[in-house]
Amino acid sequence: MNDTLFEERLLSHGVKPTAMRLLVLRTLAEAEQTLTLRDLEERLYPAERSTLFRTLTLFQEHHLVHCIEDGSGSARYEACKGEHHGDDDDQHIHFHCTLCGRTFCLTDIPVPPLSLPEGFESMAVNCVVSGICPQCAKK
Repeated sequence: MNDTLFEERLLSHGVKPTAMRLLVLRTLAEAEQTLTLRDLEERLYPAERSTLFRTLTLFQEHHLVHCIEDGSGSARYEACKGEHHGDDDDQHIHFHCTLCGRTFCLTDIPVPPLSLPEGFESMAVNCVVSGICPQCAKK
């Protein structure tokens, strides 16, 4: 994806494109796995941690990224694939490898529908499967 497409994506979500926002969005979109704030710090050095955190928070508020809690103690971020909040593209299973610590998006496996008791309304679902990834299983 080129910078023009990233700019359009930010604008379509009501976010003013800045150099840092474009850089963070591109980094997340091109990543092969979810990234933590620390991962972003390492990839985007010398960007400040507070700037990256504010950018991620803004992106979450505008549905450009979603946050995955995989049980590792570090929030992980992934660029949303869908154009709008709640798009089915972003409702998928995540897989956390207990050996290497990576978390993968299994976009071909949707989160199964939930039947909640009366009066409960679902806003988001976080479905994480833990185990060993194919690369670690080969070792």
